[in-house]
Amino acid sequence: MNNKKIKICALSTISKTMDWFIVDNMRNLAKNGYDVTLVCNMDEGFEKRNSDYAKCIDLKMSRGVNPKDLLTMPFKLRKIFKQNQFDIIYYITPNASFYASIGGILAGVKKRVYSQAGLRYVSFSGAKRVIFKFIEKLTCKFSTDIRAQSPLNMKFAVEEKLCKENKISVVGIGGTTGVDLSQCDSFDHDIAKRELREKYGVPLNSFVFGYVGRINKDKGINELVLAFKNLESKYTDVCLILVGMIDDANPIEPENLKYIQDNPRIFMTGNVPSNEVYQHMAMFDVLTHPTYREGFGKVLQEAMGVGIPIITTDVPGPSEVIENNISGILCKVKNVSDLSDKMLLLYQNAELRESFSKLGRKRAEKYFDRPIMLNNVLVDLNKIAAN
Repeated sequence: MNNKKIKICALSTISKTMDWFIVDNMRNLAKNGYDVTLVCNMDEGFEKRNSDYAKCIDLKMSRGVNPKDLLTMPFKLRKIFKQNQFDIIYYITPNASFYASIGGILAGVKKRVYSQAGLRYVSFSGAKRVIFKFIEKLTCKFSTDIRAQSPLNMKFAVEEKLCKENKISVVGIGGTTGVDLSQCDSFDHDIAKRELREKYGVPLNSFVFGYVGRINKDKGINELVLAFKNLESKYTDVCLILVGMIDDANPIEPENLKYIQDNPRIFMTGNVPSNEVYQHMAMFDVLTHPTYREGFGKVLQEAMGVGIPIITTDVPGPSEVIENNISGILCKVKNVSDLSDKMLLLYQNAELRESFSKLGRKRAEKYFDRPIMLNNVLVDLNKIAAN
């Protein structure tokens, strides 16, 4: 009997993405006999957090367009792949995926799996859209297997001729690592709400709209700020909490950033550790997630696990995480008026908020509980390795 471990290398551009979308799956693979290596631009503490189950390689990749990386990274990765003789490479995020798909071909890696977490070119126009779509097509072409994060994203990729239908599929009903419901239930939500609101100076009796993710244009932050501006002009008890880092690579309008920074009813927490996201969500009365594009929407699954009602956009991914008007509500993308209307609706309707909260949690239990998601990925990679 052959007991040789399957050698897998997982890659992302930055370790924040690795923490959010990859490490839980890789830890589970290691428990199930895989030999795991992680490659990314690592922040402080990443290797310490993950060295118990994986070899960690710190590779200084840049986010955004970097001509030097474009010329050097595929060959640096080729060297890493050749030295380690991986059976599978598994990559996420546009830059790391493009470099790894080329490096994988050059190194002769037989299984090159692309976790297609949203398509950044869809929010571009003109020549920029053409160029980034071409890069996406190359990444798909150089990959042996593509895993879209939702059925509608898969349909879109095929219709856009990014890849052939027989090369792409969805694991489960979508997503990556799901939500850890045991962690969602491991703390007192009322205590977390009170303590964290006190920490950030948020009035305890205020109605809080919350957001978790990068503070950037493509996440709909411009629209969220303007919609909140509409509400706070009429209601004195509303607040907005933004959990996440300011993204200089895809910035919001300068006047909106200034409005955020100058407004005593808008609070920015900055980045928080992934194991504290659930507690921060407990501060919210409603999660607002007006993204332009998304692979699936892990933040939405987490909010459902915590029992927070959701407003998100009618785009592939988010529109599949929730069931509209059942476990959340959809608004039109890039539409300040519609977003403002949906925020007002949930602000005024406690019964609807409670219904979304309960039914969202049930949907998370059925489809997105972490053990379910991790097993889905394990089964899928076992099949890829065996073929």
